This record gives sequence, C-alpha cells and structure tokens, in this order.
Amino acid sequence: MGKIKTLSALKKIVNKLKKQNKHIVFTNGCFDILHPGHIKVLKEAKENGDILIVGLNSDSSIRKIKGKQGRPILDEKARMQILEAIEVVSYIVLFHELTPYNLIKAIRPDCLVKGEDWGKNKIVGSNLVDIIHRVKIYPKYSTSRIIDKIKHA
Repeated sequence: MGKIKTLSALKKIVNKLKKQNKHIVFTNGCFDILHPGHIKVLKEAKENGDILIVGLNSDSSIRKIKGKQGRPILDEKARMQILEAIEVVSYIVLFHELTPYNLIKAIRPDCLVKGEDWGKNKIVGSNLVDIIHRVKIYPKYSTSRIIDKIKHA
C-alpha cells in the first residue's frame, strides 16, 4: 500500500476520500535534485488540506520541457522513491504529458499549490479548482542553479 499510484487507482482513492469530506491538495513538478525550495512547497501544500497528491513529471516529459541534455538528473523511479519518503506526501502519480491538466481534470482536487514564480493565470488547471495557493519561493534554490554550481565547482 505505497504512496505511488496509477491514475486509475488514485481516482478510486480520491472518490472515497471525498466521500469522507477530505480536502484534496495537488501540486506537481519535476522534483529533480530535491532541495529546500521543493520541501517548502510540499510542506505548505500539505498545510492546505488533508491529502497531498504530487503529480510527478515523467522522464520523457522533463526532456521535452527542459530541452537540455542530461535532464532529468535523477530518473523517475529515483524521484518517486525520494518523494515517497517525505511524510507530508500522501500519494504520487506519474504523468507523461507536458502539463498535468488531464491529471488535475481526472482527480479534481480542492486546491492547487504552486510556487509564486507561476503567475496565478498561468497555473495549469486553475480553471478546474476553487482554491489556488502560491508559495513564496527561495530564489537561490533551483535544480538548474544547483547543477550550474556543481559544474563550476
């Protein structure tokens, strides 16, 4: 009974949770080279509800989004394993599209959480939920910055 779920399994779980009046929160990302900024988003996301679902970009979607050689640094299995160990994360679902729109549409969370670097009108799926919470980010932490720092060390 791990945290990593297929979309079909997760939809069944979410339906049961909603019948129990649980508040479902969703966030998503690549979570490649986990850093304090990621942890802040996850913790704040969980503070907004009872259940935190993390949509995780697959390796193929990250390659399309980043368009960079060598990304992701950690493969999807490793990233899922790391997220699974984080207490505030309730469930993890992998998605292969460029955006989690179809995932959000299928799950219908009560709240979406993203970093404040995402403009409120640019948050994918914002038209599908009632609540959007934007987390103040730590500007010095980003996976790209960490990679650059390692390259120049």
